Amino acid sequence: MQKKKAIMIGAGLANMAAAVYLIQEGHWQGKDITFYSLDDHGSNDGAPTETVTDEYWNKNHPMDNQKGYLARGGRMLNYRTYVDLMDLLDRIPSVTEPGMTAAEDTRDFDSKHPTFDKARLMEGGKGIIDGGHLGLDTKSRMRLTKLIMMPDSEEEKLDNVTIAEYFADSTAFFESNFWFMWETTFAFRTKSSAQELRRYMHQMIYEFTQIEHLVGVNRTRYNQYESIMLPLIQYLKQQGCQIVLNRRVVDWTFKDTPMQDEITVTGLHMIHTDTEEEEYVPVDQDTAVIFTNGSITDSATLGDFDTPAAENMDYGAASGLWKKATERFYNLGNPDKFFADRDASEWVSFTLTTKNHLLLNEITRITTQEPGNALNSFVSTTPITPLNQKDVTMSIVVHHQPHFTTQKPNETVIWGYFLYPRRRGEFVDKPYIEMTGKEMLEELLGQLAKVDPGPVNIREKAEAIMDSVINNIPVYMPYASALFNNRAKSDRPTVIPAHSTNLAFTGEFVEQPYQMIFTEQSAVRSGEIAAFHFAGIPMSKLVKNPRYDKDLKTLAKAAKKLFQ
Repeated sequence: MQKKKAIMIGAGLANMAAAVYLIQEGHWQGKDITFYSLDDHGSNDGAPTETVTDEYWNKNHPMDNQKGYLARGGRMLNYRTYVDLMDLLDRIPSVTEPGMTAAEDTRDFDSKHPTFDKARLMEGGKGIIDGGHLGLDTKSRMRLTKLIMMPDSEEEKLDNVTIAEYFADSTAFFESNFWFMWETTFAFRTKSSAQELRRYMHQMIYEFTQIEHLVGVNRTRYNQYESIMLPLIQYLKQQGCQIVLNRRVVDWTFKDTPMQDEITVTGLHMIHTDTEEEEYVPVDQDTAVIFTNGSITDSATLGDFDTPAAENMDYGAASGLWKKATERFYNLGNPDKFFADRDASEWVSFTLTTKNHLLLNEITRITTQEPGNALNSFVSTTPITPLNQKDVTMSIVVHHQPHFTTQKPNETVIWGYFLYPRRRGEFVDKPYIEMTGKEMLEELLGQLAKVDPGPVNIREKAEAIMDSVINNIPVYMPYASALFNNRAKSDRPTVIPAHSTNLAFTGEFVEQPYQMIFTEQSAVRSGEIAAFHFAGIPMSKLVKNPRYDKDLKTLAKAAKKLFQ
């Protein structure tokens, strides 16, 4: 149903994309679009801790005595698949490279710094592992082939099936180089949805031939906030959009109808997080409500060099509001599938800032590659998984430096994460979730020492490296992998639910044909669909998505790699 104005609940990538398409394709005025949100970046953050401008963030995570940089996560791009994202970034100017669009900026940087990871996997006592040998047994190959060949029409056979259940008769799969690389590239876990794994296999099938080097991975010039979100924010503000921050929308009012299945939002209840004052925003019949119904960084908490990140048991701002809607209507999914099982969704990340390049140079020596190419995983030699198999202990990403525009020439920023935060450290005898920033660095140095092939081991420089640290900030994210949680297709609402007159859902917790979640691609696509719907633009004009799973050459190359 065509509208004239829009209220955006959430100011992340999906809703900002919707606003751009409403302005450029729907020819709306920016002044008719208003955002209500806790922050202006969603999960695409990144900032020096002393100059964070997000008041909500500062209020809930005091950082008066902290220094260094923070990014709760990192984003990999892929031009071949992320066609909607690149279309969006081609519509807005870069904020760091004059005369370029944000897409041209990214392509220019990536062409000068192509990814080629020579140390994709490293294992104690063995050093760099040859990831080109996928290490799959016959049963694993057959199960993967069946997943790849499964047509879209049969996808519902994987409703409520975990990856562990799907590979129950070929558990050697979980000790293959392929699984180690796949889980750390995309953050899948054994409890994750096999249905979602299938979608990745279809949309990223060409990664079979290059996963050991990540040749297909593209990256932005700087962190995702400065290279993706800030260009969007500045563009939308220049267009007259209103971005109202420090607002948590906590409830809805809906139109009462005889059948009780028409979904028409008539008002929003929200709380000003600074003053705790309650506000009510009426929604008239000319206004669309576009809602990002879940966030992987909701309820995230920070620690510091001497303090672990505490657990926040909040169900989540976006998911809590989603749940309120499902209590009224039957066809809006099941948020508990994603936000009521932390054991399947939580992880811990850290952002390490040093005042010199000593650690960076040591990692360069150990991995034999320059910064900007490394996405390294450390493989444990101890069986610690529920399946009694060895698994990846931790992963680090060594960005091209500088990763922030304000970073000094002598400073290094490194990001890493523990996919299973309840597991215990090998060099610090406590669960990762309980570690301080210092202890996480000690665990990292211990793991690097295990794989260090040099005659002078990195452990001999550990004290100097510790002295170089400005800060190491742990982040606990209870819902970081929630979007992969085991579920059925009906557990996520569609972008435009049946019987909705003015409510759309966007982001990583909506059901879209073929799209794989945990990507800027799916986020942008959902916002694009919502914008086209409310602007009255035919869906046939959406950006065309390639289907590599239908390309015979791509499938042949993947098959050859699979059976090597």
